[in-house]
Amino acid sequence: MNKVIPTPMKPWKPSALDKLEDLLLIVAAFGVAGASVKFTGLNGKLGFFFSLFFALLILNFGFHYLKRGTAAAKDSLLQVLTVMAIVITCIPIVSIVGTVVSKGYKGLHWGILTKDMALASVNDPIANGGLLHALVGTILMVGGALIISFPIGVLTALYLTEIRGPLARPIKFLVQAMSGVPSIVAGLFILSSLIYPVTKELSGLMGSLALTILMIPTIARTSEEMLHLIPNELREAGVALGGTQWRTVAGVVLPAAKSGLVTAIILGIARIIGETAPLLLVSGGGDALNVNPTQGAMGSLPYYIWKSFLTGGTPEAFARAWGGMLVLLSFIFILFGLARYLSGRKVG
Repeated sequence: MNKVIPTPMKPWKPSALDKLEDLLLIVAAFGVAGASVKFTGLNGKLGFFFSLFFALLILNFGFHYLKRGTAAAKDSLLQVLTVMAIVITCIPIVSIVGTVVSKGYKGLHWGILTKDMALASVNDPIANGGLLHALVGTILMVGGALIISFPIGVLTALYLTEIRGPLARPIKFLVQAMSGVPSIVAGLFILSSLIYPVTKELSGLMGSLALTILMIPTIARTSEEMLHLIPNELREAGVALGGTQWRTVAGVVLPAAKSGLVTAIILGIARIIGETAPLLLVSGGGDALNVNPTQGAMGSLPYYIWKSFLTGGTPEAFARAWGGMLVLLSFIFILFGLARYLSGRKVG
C-alpha cells in the first residue's frame, strides 16, 4: 500500500489575492498623496513622501481592520512603519552613492592610477596627473596602522575574553571610550606629543600613528565579539588534553576565530581609510609619490579630495575631487563586502 505524503502547507505565505490587495492599497496611497500635494499646502518631494506615508498607514490599518480585525490591523501598521524606516535609511545611502558615481566618473581617465600630481595642478586638464601618490600613501599609512593596531587589538580582546583579570573592566571602558574619540583629537595628540617635541617633521609614519589610535578600538571590540562566539567546549578540550591556557588559546581558540579576526582587520581598515582630519595635521599631504613613510610629506586619498575642493574652483578640480571620492568609496565597498562575506562564514 502506497503512503500518500501530504504536501507541506504554508498558511502564512501571501496568496495571489493578498498580493493584489496590497498592490491596490499602494496605488490608492499614491493617488491620495498626489491629491494631497495638489490640493493642500504640501509641496515638493518631502510633502509627497509624508502624504504617502500617512496614506499608507491609514489605508492599511482601515482595510485590515475591516477584513481581519484589530490584530491584523496592528500587524499591518507595524509593517508599514518598518518598510518606511527601511526606506528612510536607504535614501541617504542611495543618494550619496548615486551622487558620487554620477559626478565621479568624469574624473576618471586611463592614467589616474599611474600618475601623480608632482607636475600638475588640480586645475589642469583631467588627463594631466593622477592619484598614484595618494593611493600609495593611503596604502602605506593604513598598512602601518594595521601592523601596530592588530597585535594590540587582538591581545586586548584576548585579555578581556580569556584572562579576565582585574583590569578587564577599566580596559573595556577605555576601549569603548576610545571608539568615540573625534579623529582630529588623534591628529592633535600625535602633533603635540611627537612631531613638535621629537621629529619636527610631518611624515607618513606620523599619519599611521594617528590612524592607529582610531583603529585599535575597532579591532579590539570586533575581535572580542568574535572570540565570544567560540564555544567553551573547545577551550575545555584543549585544557583536558594537557595544554596550558596560552597553548590552548594559540592552538585552538585563535585558529577557530580566524575568519572573525580577518573581519576585524577589514572593518578596522574601513574605519580609518577615509579619515581626513588627522592626516591633514600630521602627514604633510605631498603631491609627489613618496614610498618612504619615515621621511617627507606623504599624500593620501582624503587629502587629495580635500585639496581638490579647497584650492580648485574649476570644473577640472571638482572632477578630480569626485573621482578621488569614487575610488575611495570603491575601496570601502570592497572592504565591507569582504567583511560581510567572511563574517557570514562558519566560525572555525
